[in-house]
Parts: sequence; C-alpha cells; structure tokens
Amino acid sequence: MATHAVTDATFDAEVRQSDIPVVVDFWAEWCGPCRQIGPALEELAKELEGKVKIVKINVDENPSSPAQLGVRGIPALFMFKDGQVVSNKVGAAPKAALQSWITSSI
Repeated sequence: MATHAVTDATFDAEVRQSDIPVVVDFWAEWCGPCRQIGPALEELAKELEGKVKIVKINVDENPSSPAQLGVRGIPALFMFKDGQVVSNKVGAAPKAALQSWITSSI
C-alpha cells in the first residue's frame, strides 16, 4: 500500500484510531524538501506494509491538525502509536535515515 492523504476531518480515524503505528508526513506543494522525501516515503510505505501506515497531510489545505501538534516547519514527520505521538522528526532525510527512524519507533 502506498501513502495516502488524510485531512483534518479524517485525522482521528486514520491516525489516532489506527490498529498499527502511523507515520504522518506534514507537507505542502511548494515545499522542495517535502517533494524530495516523497518518493522514499512511498517506497517505505510499500516495504513496511502491515507494520506501519504512512499518511500525508497537506498543511495548506488542513491547518488544524498541524496547529494542534505545534508543527512549525515542514516536512514534519510524526510517529503515532496507540493514538499518541511517540517520536517526531523535522526536515528532509535520505531513505535509509527515514527507514531507521521509522523502524526504531514501531
């Protein structure tokens, strides 16, 4: 399964109520580093299917969720487990670093 989009309206159902850990990628169309990590997150979503779900939320279209979590810069990645934030990371990183961060948190 590839990454998929969530919105402020679907955030709780998709993220906080998920049976498996969820990585939330807060991003925007105009953000170069966000576009840079996009392909790596797509690959990781397929490689880690069943272990973790990776979702994306556009901060321009959905300002409520990032505001609640205090997102100040993007890309911002948050790992949720059992409905709670267990780890977060700001900025672009190579696929290997993203994979290491994700697998160490699940």
